[in-house]
Amino acid sequence: MRKLAGPLLLVLASSLMMAGCSSKQGSDAYVIEDRSPEALYTDARQAMEAGSFSKATKILEALDSRYPFGTYKTQVQLDLIYAYYKLDDTASALANVDRFIRLNPTHKDIDYVYYMRGLINMLADSYLFHELLSIDRTDRDPENAKAAFKDFEKLVKTFPDSRYAADGRQRMIAIKNRLAEYSLRVAEYYVKIEAWVAAANRAQQIVETYAGTPAVEPALEIMAKSYHELGQETLKQNTMAVLKSTYPDNTFSE
Repeated sequence: MRKLAGPLLLVLASSLMMAGCSSKQGSDAYVIEDRSPEALYTDARQAMEAGSFSKATKILEALDSRYPFGTYKTQVQLDLIYAYYKLDDTASALANVDRFIRLNPTHKDIDYVYYMRGLINMLADSYLFHELLSIDRTDRDPENAKAAFKDFEKLVKTFPDSRYAADGRQRMIAIKNRLAEYSLRVAEYYVKIEAWVAAANRAQQIVETYAGTPAVEPALEIMAKSYHELGQETLKQNTMAVLKSTYPDNTFSE
């Protein structure tokens, strides 16, 4: 039997076997019949190539339940991860990722699975990121972004030569900037309500945790302002010294 191709990549679909899909009364509904796993899998890959990921997941789930120990078992699981990701069904995608890692910890494509886990967590995080300006969300940590960072970190540390490692490193930088920006928004909110201790603490966290990000400079400004409002002149002067030495063109003054 032909060796299966690697997991479907994120942008370019691999060369796929083509075959007709069953239909019912001319509608788009796909009828899962008592067919061979080869025929079902061919239809699933055709659906994925055509962008019909809802249809693909239906076929792949049927394959997964009917032939859990068949030739296609790991490939089906890999394709399910990708298909659910394309459907924005992050819960199902993550569930399939975790199952794959649990059942196939040494699989040759495990680096791809960790990469996908990072992408899925980034997708889940984007829903929160779009609501950052809502006051009632400012005290909620972006857990999916943190999870995505850990996923990419594991990828690049465990599989430094992986084809996905370079992109994973770039995404770690983007996520770090995103987390720093989130914390900066929170600190700015505390300034707005004049919660100076909370503002200073959150800004200090940015400086210590997210060094090198664009959020550090405004975070130092918030620290200096907060210490001024709290009457902590020594802390204020120390912060201003760091601000001026690190960002000599900065014009902030309190």
